[in-house]
Amino acid sequence: MYILRPDLGDEQVEQAITKYQNLLRDQGAQDMQIQNRGKRRLAYEIKKHRDGIYIQLNYTAPATAIAPFERAMRLSEEVIRYLTVKQEAEEEKPPKEEKEKPTKVAAPAPPPAPATV
Repeated sequence: MYILRPDLGDEQVEQAITKYQNLLRDQGAQDMQIQNRGKRRLAYEIKKHRDGIYIQLNYTAPATAIAPFERAMRLSEEVIRYLTVKQEAEEEKPPKEEKEKPTKVAAPAPPPAPATV
């Protein structure tokens, strides 16, 4: 996820997205999914900006691809904030064998109380 300056035009935003996408692709990234979340209000002011253009970028890449990617963002004036999060790979688990569920047996009714006269 990274946040671009709010004063960038649509064409500049697309250029920035393409720039970082190509940088990751050169580093061996695959399965890229880009989501332009649009301009949103920031929780607090960053570099004198109250708004930012949020871009979410999901990809699969070797660990060595992250350092050059983050360095390019750190040096860029169009990116005001970025965050890289590693998601654990979902391993395929073998299907669990269904165990027989114990059937509930109704407990015998308590004997009736003796009648008192």
